[in-house]
Amino acid sequence: MLKKILALFMFFSFLTGGYSMAADNLNAKEKSIVKISSYTAAGDLPKLEKALNTGLDNGLTVNEIKEILVQMYAYCGFPRSLNAISTFMKVVDSRKNKNDKNGEEGKVLPKNADKFAYGDKVQVELTGDHVSGELFDFAPAIDQFLKEHLFADIFARGVLTNQEREIATISALASINGVEPQLNAHIQMGKNTGLNDKLIKEILTLASAPKAEIFLAGEPNTAYEKYFKGQSYLEMLSKDQISIANVTFEPGCRNNWHIHHKGGQILIAVQGRGYYQEWGKPVQELKPGDVVNIPAEVKHWHGAVSDSWFSHLAIEVPSDGGSTEWLEEVSDKEYNLNLNE
Repeated sequence: MLKKILALFMFFSFLTGGYSMAADNLNAKEKSIVKISSYTAAGDLPKLEKALNTGLDNGLTVNEIKEILVQMYAYCGFPRSLNAISTFMKVVDSRKNKNDKNGEEGKVLPKNADKFAYGDKVQVELTGDHVSGELFDFAPAIDQFLKEHLFADIFARGVLTNQEREIATISALASINGVEPQLNAHIQMGKNTGLNDKLIKEILTLASAPKAEIFLAGEPNTAYEKYFKGQSYLEMLSKDQISIANVTFEPGCRNNWHIHHKGGQILIAVQGRGYYQEWGKPVQELKPGDVVNIPAEVKHWHGAVSDSWFSHLAIEVPSDGGSTEWLEEVSDKEYNLNLNE
């Protein structure tokens, strides 16, 4: 009986591309999909080149990577996709002696196929329902292109599973500012393909890690780690005249409630998306360029949103006898409650 169960499991794994729907962590190939998609969307070609080499070393085939890079044009545009493909050509050429596998070739829908119906079927499988609304009524051509080209022409090519394609899409969108509605929609689609919350968080953490740093993220913030929930990094930029530090938070990381006595503090958001909240007031979302003046004696906290890294400069306002009083942590319940209000 056990042998039959194992045989059925192996057969199912073969049909689904070896996916483990209940996996607790991304495997090496999936992590490479995240990195390749993320660096493509961010336009970071030096890091993409390294990620492409690592992806091939981790077992991705040449054609699987081609499919990722072609799909990326639908989410980050032709220029980024073409630049990534050009980079991959150089990588493949440099690895001729490594015998990388080409893998399965992409398929093409028959000429007489009803692409709109096919794309609608795939879209329903991913979203759980037919997608419609005022946006598509206003510009019906975009609905046609989504269904006939993205969800039909591209998804019908195979090579990658729908789950792998959603990993790539989530990773790309997590690397682009201002696309939160689309990111949230694809996170749900990813869940519909079998990704659990832990895997989604791992994808977002890997994908939204700082790409082109304005300031160095620094070393793990061990000196203050007991006052932070999650991993943070600290790079002191200036200790002379005025204390200036670059503080970087992983997704969901935040510091405890705290008070700056006498001196106060100034925050300047430089990368990613974060939150700031004063006691008794609504939470504020911070994006690059936002400035927060924190008066002395005001209880507050700050940190990253749940699906993006966040970096800010922390500038201490000079004062005689200034100090920081660290208070209770911002609990998961409190953090989520604040963000859902």
